[in-house]
Amino acid sequence: MVKELACRKCNCITTTKICPNQVCRSTDLSPDWNGVILIVDPNSSKIAKTLGITEKGKYAIRVT
Repeated sequence: MVKELACRKCNCITTTKICPNQVCRSTDLSPDWNGVILIVDPNSSKIAKTLGITEKGKYAIRVT
């Protein structure tokens, strides 16, 4: 099974060594995260607006 990592800056979840979020592109990733939010349409999502998410994807609720 592939290890999923979460970006400490934007909480985006990835299996690569660089954050896939085009705005972030950070290499500061953590294997220690909890909860999942799936954003399909960030423009009409109230959760995405509340959390400041601008791109669709899979995000962690908490990253340590």
